[in-house]
Amino acid sequence: MSEEVKKRIRRSPEEIAAEIDDKIAAHKDAIKKLEQRKAEVLAPKKPRMTKTQKMKMVIDKAKQAGMSPEEIAEKLGVSFE
Repeated sequence: MSEEVKKRIRRSPEEIAAEIDDKIAAHKDAIKKLEQRKAEVLAPKKPRMTKTQKMKMVIDKAKQAGMSPEEIAEKLGVSFE
């Protein structure tokens, strides 16, 4: 019976605590990343505008600037004849 018996290496309590601290730090980092993803998912997205809505907005802004329909047409190079 000359089998070699592997002896178990015992770690000190400080080594065990250091390993646990590393794991805690890794998990906190993962939690922070998940919270950021959650915030991105729950954040309201900017609504998309259709071409019609964009054109209406441009015309409304021109009217607010005091431009008449004739002035707007002139700027665009359009005539009403």
